[in-house]
Amino acid sequence: MSAALLKSAFVLGGARSGKSRFAETLAQNSGLERHYIATGQAWDDEMRARIAQHRLDRGPLWITHEEPLALVATLQRVDAPGRVVLVDCLTLWLTNLMMEQDCDIAAESAALAKLLPTLSASVILVSNEVGLGIVPENKMAREFRDHAGRLHQLIAANVAEVYFVAAGLPLKMKG
Repeated sequence: MSAALLKSAFVLGGARSGKSRFAETLAQNSGLERHYIATGQAWDDEMRARIAQHRLDRGPLWITHEEPLALVATLQRVDAPGRVVLVDCLTLWLTNLMMEQDCDIAAESAALAKLLPTLSASVILVSNEVGLGIVPENKMAREFRDHAGRLHQLIAANVAEVYFVAAGLPLKMKG
């Protein structure tokens, strides 16, 4: 995929589906300066190890911005022509928002979706598809699934391309 063809993409998939690797390949193939916005937080040793491995896997050609909450502001700050910005991942961002007191998740989601078409940079957003399984047994998990489903619909409507990745195989759904 050339830089001229990539404007915005949304990559969905399950855990360990290959979605992040696919998104990174899209960014690498764009030929643009690569920026990575990491939304995860290292709450324990296992997560610290995962984050360290991701950094190592990406290598030195990425500029990393760690931002668990202010995703819209970070995208605005990083935005510039000639860049590709990979956001990994929206479900971690959503989890972080849910842990904040009095956070208006619908407003945050809408602000992100509204921003996407205005950016000069190419943007690739990664998220976990969590709505394909059984109904979760607890209220918070159901709320998370519902917030994620609504967020995914907003993002998919405001990007040029949407991919679903399973078993390392991308299926282009839009664009």
